Amino acid sequence: MPIVNIQITREGSTPGAFAATAEEKAALIKGVSQLLLDVLKKPLSSTFVVIDEVDTENWGRGGLPVDQFRQQQGSGSPE
Repeated sequence: MPIVNIQITREGSTPGAFAATAEEKAALIKGVSQLLLDVLKKPLSSTFVVIDEVDTENWGRGGLPVDQFRQQQGSGSPE
């Protein structure tokens, strides 16, 4: 029984969006589940996918909160 945990920052992928959409999350769940079926022959019915959205203030990179890290790198957008 595979359990896959995906952690993403809580920010949208399009202008004005503040989080991943339900459609984007569904695509992640479908894609990861299909990959486990294709590579490891794990049945879709036994695969669990959990998506955790983390506020950017709770996400760090390079010793800084991610927003500050991005500013320092000259990009305010997700990488």
